[in-house]
Amino acid sequence: MSVPEPSPLLEQLIGQPVVLDVASLYIYLGTLSEVDHKYLILTDADVHDLRDTTTTRELYVLDSKRHGLSVNRKRVLVNRHEIVSISALADVIE
Repeated sequence: MSVPEPSPLLEQLIGQPVVLDVASLYIYLGTLSEVDHKYLILTDADVHDLRDTTTTRELYVLDSKRHGLSVNRKRVLVNRHEIVSISALADVIE
């Protein structure tokens, strides 16, 4: 079985700060550094459990864009099957 090539659209985001929305109550923000068939790898990442706060996903992302990321991981691998959406942090509208 061959491994599919990463999407050119996804490759355009490599090196940029991104927001990964996932199906669970977590949100991932960080610099997209690598992509493979199973994971998206973020560096200088903020892994945030929304159960630990009263803020919404949208407000957390807006605050991160305005004030910078609260980096708590040097590197994190996020399973592609968990990801609902990905966007450049720069594309978040205030």
